[in-house]
Amino acid sequence: MTEKLLFLTGKLAEKSLHKVLRQIQADIEVQANLKTPQFKYRVEQIGVSVAALMTPEMIARRLKDVGDANKVILPGLCQGDLGPLEEKLGVPVERGPADLKDLPQYFGQQGIAPDLSQHSVQIFAEIVDAPDLSVDAIIAKAERFKQQGADVIDLGCLPGKPFVHLADAVKALKSAGHLVSVDSMSISDLRIAGHAGADFLLSLTEKSIDLIDEVAATPILIPAKPGNMASLYRAIEHCLRKNKPFIADAILDPIHFGLTDSIVRYHKLRKKYPEIPIMMGVGNLTELTDADTTGINALLFGMISELNINAVLATSVSAHAVNAIAESDVARRVMYRAKQDNRLPRGYSNGLLGLHDRKPFSYDEAEIQEIAAQIKDPSFRIMVSEQGIYVYNRDGLQLDQDPFQFYPHLGVENDASHAFYLGVELARAQIAWQLKKRFVQDEELNFGVASQVQNKQPKKAHREASIKEKKHQPKP
Repeated sequence: MTEKLLFLTGKLAEKSLHKVLRQIQADIEVQANLKTPQFKYRVEQIGVSVAALMTPEMIARRLKDVGDANKVILPGLCQGDLGPLEEKLGVPVERGPADLKDLPQYFGQQGIAPDLSQHSVQIFAEIVDAPDLSVDAIIAKAERFKQQGADVIDLGCLPGKPFVHLADAVKALKSAGHLVSVDSMSISDLRIAGHAGADFLLSLTEKSIDLIDEVAATPILIPAKPGNMASLYRAIEHCLRKNKPFIADAILDPIHFGLTDSIVRYHKLRKKYPEIPIMMGVGNLTELTDADTTGINALLFGMISELNINAVLATSVSAHAVNAIAESDVARRVMYRAKQDNRLPRGYSNGLLGLHDRKPFSYDEAEIQEIAAQIKDPSFRIMVSEQGIYVYNRDGLQLDQDPFQFYPHLGVENDASHAFYLGVELARAQIAWQLKKRFVQDEELNFGVASQVQNKQPKKAHREASIKEKKHQPKP
C-alpha cells in the first residue's frame, strides 16, 4: 500500500524540504528503486521559523487535521513525547532525521534502523588495579563497565602484590549479579578465586591445567610460553578429553613485538579447531598504541568477526582508552549485523566515528545563501559548509573560518548573554569545520560513544528567550 505522508516543518526549511522530497520521488521513478517504498506526501508549515523549536503540544494546537495522511513525519530535532499527539491525530507520528538532507537515506534501505540488538562476542572487562581497590570501589567500577557493555567483570591480579580481599571481591561481585573472571599468573590466586565462585579463570596452561579438577570455573587456556602453540593445543586436547568447557587464547601481541605473527596464530587456531570458543585480549593494541581506540577496535572486531572469535578481554586504563569497553560493545554489534547481512560495515552506526563524519556538510554555499535571504528577524543562525562558518540574520550573511573575525560585526558587545551563547555555538562550528563533522545549531557535536548525554532544556530556553527579546527590535 502506498503511504500517504504529512511532513510538518518550519518556515525556513519549507522550501528545502519540498526540493528534497521532489528529488526522492524523481529518483524512485527514474531508478525504479524497489528498496525504497512508494509514497505520496504533503508538506505543512505550522507557523514557526525554526523547525527544531516545534513541540508536540504546539503541533497539537496548530494542526487542525491530517487529511488523508496515514503517517505524520516531524523534524528529527522536535523534542517531547509523541504519544499524546498520536492519540489526538489518530495516525502514527514519528521523527525524521535530524537533518532533512538525510531524508533520502531515511526512505532508502540505508535509512532503515539496523537491528544492533544481537552479537556473538562476550566482553570481559578487566579491572587491572583490583588489588589496590576496596570491595566497594570494585563494585562501583564493575557497574560502570556493565553499563558500557561488559558481560564479565575480570579482576586483574598484580604480580608480586597480595590480593588479600580477592575472595570477598569475587563473592561481592557475584552477589551483585555479575559474571566474574580472575586474571592471575598465580595458581594460588586462581584456586582462591575458583573456590570463591569465579566463573572464569585467566589463564591456565598445560602446566596448571589440573586446577580444572578442583574448581568449577571455566579456564581460559594460553600457551605455556609466548607463541608456543603446541603447548596450547595440548591444553585444549586435555580439556576436550575430559569434556570440560574452556576458552582458548593465542595471545595478541603489541605492534613491533609480534602483532602480525599473533594474528596468524589466531587464524591457525581457528582453522585447527573450527568449533571451540576463542578469546582475544585487545588491550595490547588499544592501550599500547597512541592512536584513537575507535579505529583500532573497529579493525580488531572486524578480524574477530571473520575468525568467529567468541570473547574479548578489554581494558580501560590509559586516558585515551577511557571508552574502550563501550567501543567494543558497538563494534561487536556492528560487525555481527554486517556479517549477517553480508555487507560492508558501513551505515550501521556512527558510534565509532569519533573524529569525522561520513557526510559532514549538509548544505553548500548557494543553499545557505538561499536560506539566509529568507531571514526577517535579528536572531543569528549559524551553519557550516566546506568553505567555512556562516553567521546570518536579517542584516546579512558573513563567512569566515575564524570565529574571532565575526565578533566586531555581531553587535553583541553590550549583550553578555547573547555573546556567550554565540561564543559557544561558534566554537562548536569551528571544531566541526576543522574535523569535518556535522554541525547543527543548538546541538552538541556527536563524537560517537564519547558523546555525553546532553540536557537540551537550557539551550532551548536560551534560544527561545533570545528570539522573544529581539523579535520586536527595529531594524537599524
